[in-house]
Amino acid sequence: MDNIVGLWLDIAGWGGAVAILASYLSVSMGWLRAGRRFQAANLVGSVAFIINGSYYGAWPSVVTNVAWFVISAVALVRMQRAASRAGQAPEAEPVEAVAPMAPAHPVPVVTASIPVVQAPVQAAPAHPVPVVTASVPLVPACQGSPQPAEA
Repeated sequence: MDNIVGLWLDIAGWGGAVAILASYLSVSMGWLRAGRRFQAANLVGSVAFIINGSYYGAWPSVVTNVAWFVISAVALVRMQRAASRAGQAPEAEPVEAVAPMAPAHPVPVVTASIPVVQAPVQAAPAHPVPVVTASVPLVPACQGSPQPAEA
């Protein structure tokens, strides 16, 4: 019985991960506005993480996702109130055309691989040290202050 509960809680955790990451990706790529659907996906994802983290005793994750839940819930309530004041139906989410952003100063992005941990020397240590590297931007990919393109 415990294995079945654990399986369902694992599924909930992975489902929460998919909900949060998919909504973040969608907003970041411009496929979705940071509106009700985005907040609802974050709310559902955080609840799934809270349940999963509580089961496994991952308390830092639980606390983070409780905060994530509260932020999403407050945002949804505020959106609901704003829609009610404007006389708009709560389900209606206006579709706005996103003006393309013209870069003020195109900046090339330069990256490099920097070793985080030095590679082991010839003599093998008692405990092998893994080599970890990371790519970090040397120049941020900033396109300047956003300016709407002229119509």
